[in-house]
Amino acid sequence: MASFGLTDASLLADVAAIRTRFGERTTALVETTRLRRKAAAKFAGLADVSDWLFTDEALQQATTAAVAQHRARRLAGAVVHDATCSIGTELAALCDTAGFVMGSDTDEVRIAMARNNLGGRVALFRADALQPISRDTVVLMDPARRSGGRRRFDPRAYLPPLDELAEVYRGRPIVVKCAPGVDFEALRQLGFDGEIEVTSSGGSVRETCLWSAAVAEPGVRRRATVLDRTEVLTDADPDDCRTDAPGRWIIDPDGAIVRAGLVRQYGARHGLWQLDPDIAYLSGDEVPDGVRGFEVLEQLPLREKVLRQALSIRDCGSLEILVRGVDVDPDALRRRLRPAGTEALSLVITRIGTGTDARAVVFVCRASIRTG
Repeated sequence: MASFGLTDASLLADVAAIRTRFGERTTALVETTRLRRKAAAKFAGLADVSDWLFTDEALQQATTAAVAQHRARRLAGAVVHDATCSIGTELAALCDTAGFVMGSDTDEVRIAMARNNLGGRVALFRADALQPISRDTVVLMDPARRSGGRRRFDPRAYLPPLDELAEVYRGRPIVVKCAPGVDFEALRQLGFDGEIEVTSSGGSVRETCLWSAAVAEPGVRRRATVLDRTEVLTDADPDDCRTDAPGRWIIDPDGAIVRAGLVRQYGARHGLWQLDPDIAYLSGDEVPDGVRGFEVLEQLPLREKVLRQALSIRDCGSLEILVRGVDVDPDALRRRLRPAGTEALSLVITRIGTGTDARAVVFVCRASIRTG
């Protein structure tokens, strides 16, 4: 199969050629090969997936390598039961860190796939997560959060529902993977009193994870983990971040920091300040190492004629538009501004002030990443 590209352009011809050699096994071979190729990037550094088995849905739901390995490091030395183990991604990471690990799932096919993928390294059982089969373990769970391709944001709509899981495992140490956009207030209303961790990797927020009090860091209720920069912030960190006029740079914090509500802690750590106490943009005279900043070239009102003229003078061609606190569609605005030059610029649009003092401000910027 390695000789076949199986790309969108070559798929029909490749399938026809494969069918002449493998007959009725063609569909399974083609799907498995394409899934393994997708998985190779997703699980890089975690496992050699060249002989793993997948379904398309299971691969989409599986945790990426970087996030699974991060969670496994937090559980180093623990006795862990992955009660929704699916095809075994989390188990593969835990094998390298946990004191003991076991897995279970309701899906017989996925259990069989996990058994193949893990090569017999982990004890696997068919069981319902709502009917515990282990004692004295940290129970890891990843409830299904999609239905018909659409995400569920209400934790009570997960499968199994988060409120039922919380009741069944009350008093036990649990770790629960949730959607990035899960409602924090809804979690608290369900009685969750542990740590909520938001994790990003590859520039995107990957998940929210719940750590019950028994396995959480004492005194921490919210955590942001930015794996690309190995940066961790918590609500126990100092948050003495002032509000002031813009400096040389504007910084849009990583999505995990914003989602976890730790913008002020991030600003305090890096000597930055807020433009507005209710907006996530920060400003400063320097950009933190490894972070993309927006150098302010000029400040303008949100008037399209003014913006069009300013961009024309600066020979703008490629235009990035970031918006917070203002009702602006970046794509529609970009089309109306019609940049046609050669320079790459950014517009950072934000609201400053509240009530009658609120105003929309546009910063014309040049983006760059600080290294070194």
